[in-house]
Amino acid sequence: MISFELSEEQRAVQKVAHEFAEREIRPLAAEYDEREEYPEWFVEKAFRAGLTYTYVPEEYGGQGMDFLTACIVNEELSWGCCGFATILGANNLGVTPLLVAGNEEQKRKYLLDLTSRPSLAAMALTEPEAGSDAGAVRTTAVRDGDFYVLNGTKCFISNGGIADLHTVYASTDPSKGTRGLSCFLVPKGTPGLSAGKKERKMGVRASVTSEVILSDCRVPAEDLLGAEGQGFKIAMITLDKARVNVASGSVGIARAALEAALDYARQRIQFGRPIIENQAIQFMLADMDMDVEAGRLLYMKAAWLETKGLPFTREAAMAKTFCSDMAMRVTTDVVQVFGGYGYMRDYPVEKYMRDAKINQIWDGTNQIQRLVMARSLMAR
Repeated sequence: MISFELSEEQRAVQKVAHEFAEREIRPLAAEYDEREEYPEWFVEKAFRAGLTYTYVPEEYGGQGMDFLTACIVNEELSWGCCGFATILGANNLGVTPLLVAGNEEQKRKYLLDLTSRPSLAAMALTEPEAGSDAGAVRTTAVRDGDFYVLNGTKCFISNGGIADLHTVYASTDPSKGTRGLSCFLVPKGTPGLSAGKKERKMGVRASVTSEVILSDCRVPAEDLLGAEGQGFKIAMITLDKARVNVASGSVGIARAALEAALDYARQRIQFGRPIIENQAIQFMLADMDMDVEAGRLLYMKAAWLETKGLPFTREAAMAKTFCSDMAMRVTTDVVQVFGGYGYMRDYPVEKYMRDAKINQIWDGTNQIQRLVMARSLMAR
């Protein structure tokens, strides 16, 4: 029996996240976007509101939400501002490899520390030559007694350089391509770990996107996640969850844009009547509403499969692709509804459009997602 009703607990968490976004994020979203500035106070407020480490189990100090509930939270935060939501989304991304492959000692050492205070994590996989092609990672990890020595440069890392913990992917055997990839826990303050160039971005400007530089960075062998060569598998499991999170955030952006279009269309008078009375505008709004609803159902199904311990790679790819494409389509149409005003920064809709674009790119481009879906079809 399929139910489309949220549980009482999920509705309560959704309400907390929505009110937090409305109270703490929305009033300041435009300001931080304009200044391209990271809101240092935000993580502490989110921590006190119980919105950090949403799906880290309670035994490790996290909120203990199932993955579907965590995605519902992300939709609400992204409704507030995708840039702010990215800070916490990247945080979850950063600790997921530890949840996936960490042993009990590693989880207790790192998770209990991170969840006890306002803190951030980051996942460092992407490099200048290794985006969709993870096998092209050039960062190396060479065993030296009880340590691994890491050298290389990561790019486009959300929370990069400011995170309290980086999960870093490096090759322990470059000759093996993806099979030589390994994953390491590298805490802030480790000698040889530093932030590089901070990127100037089209959207999600409240979040930090930076290079992460590893220069003779010595990591204890005990901070290797899993075994050597398991990094690619860890990354793929992590990215499946990340893609569903991107889908939920895309729905949040599109929903915010649709609400803005509805309000504007009721108020904007042309030819003596509100433009919402024009069938052309009504059809645009109806299509947007349909798209938002369809996107939500797709991400919820993928998240539900994860909570049941069922395979969801195909559904994650579908949700990420449809929802991010949908958000780009909806925000573009919302700018059109606003007309010339939509193009101006006095209104929030041009920001929605800029923020939506990145969701088609990160955590695996939508072209890569279509390959994932096609391979699933061919394997049937």
